[in-house]
Amino acid sequence: MSQAVKQVINLGFPWQTADPFLFCVHHLDNYPQGNAAMGPQASLAGRQIGQDFDWNRPWRMYHGDTVPGFPAHPHRGFETITVVTKGYVDHADSLGAAGRYGQGDTQWMTAGRGVQHSEMFPLLSEQDENHMELFQIWLNLPAKSKKVEPHFGMIWGDETPIVEQQDDAGRTTKIRVVAGLLHGHQAPPPPPDSWAADETNEVAVWTIHMEPGARWTLPAGSADLNRMLYFYRGDVAVVENTELAVRQGVQLLSNASVELVAGDAGADFLMLQGKPIAEPVVQYGPFVMNSEAEIHEAFSDFRRDEFGGWPWPRHDQVHDRPRGRFAKHADGRVEERG
Repeated sequence: MSQAVKQVINLGFPWQTADPFLFCVHHLDNYPQGNAAMGPQASLAGRQIGQDFDWNRPWRMYHGDTVPGFPAHPHRGFETITVVTKGYVDHADSLGAAGRYGQGDTQWMTAGRGVQHSEMFPLLSEQDENHMELFQIWLNLPAKSKKVEPHFGMIWGDETPIVEQQDDAGRTTKIRVVAGLLHGHQAPPPPPDSWAADETNEVAVWTIHMEPGARWTLPAGSADLNRMLYFYRGDVAVVENTELAVRQGVQLLSNASVELVAGDAGADFLMLQGKPIAEPVVQYGPFVMNSEAEIHEAFSDFRRDEFGGWPWPRHDQVHDRPRGRFAKHADGRVEERG
């Protein structure tokens, strides 16, 4: 094993992460055609509705009972970064913000002092299958930011830099820079209170797509960052002379450049990197704080006012089927993306 490769891990559910990240999961669902309610045109018999996480099936309902996804639930003390490569997500939250995003878009939400949101996966096509792929990533907040005002933000696909590089044989690697900086290409700004908002923390979220046989060198960052690379699609890949099977990952030395080599099926990676916050982490379900007392306080606050309540008619809120991609912000501003 190369000195640049500190550890090889097997990818389960969720994927193992390192400070400042808390959680990462890769959702891949080949949904059938949609019905009139934007759920699946298929029987739900035999599924554990409300807890459908069977990874042996080609698709899951998760916590949904009509539309797949995650009906209204609370968060406090961290951020969610939802990177969607295929399909669509319908968002609604207790701030009054809402949106439909997908096909390369990213939704970045700072929960801060507390917010409820829903993330539903509407099956918009009634004629074709509805394939869905996304990464749900949790990024911690430091103690000073645990109770900042919640923030809903969008990073649209056409605003996200894609860096293309070819190796000596002409094989291409494409890197989507959701957060961070790569070869002079800066991602759109994260929410203002994010750990990623301080560039010295070198937070990076990149998806890396390599053609079969492609070679690409991941550049070195600063020392003492946590850098994790997840190999989620392909057959085999080599990371600095260490061979990986698909659904394996590596923890890397952050201040070393690392050569990646794709196998015959190509290779897709997710990279998460950042300076550790290095504070106590106490998590209970959807709340991530620094002490048990703060967790108890979070539950008490949610019971008192439900973090502002739920202003939508449904807890599994979905938007009209013909509606294109859009974002309605808490201040009433609306972005239409079609």
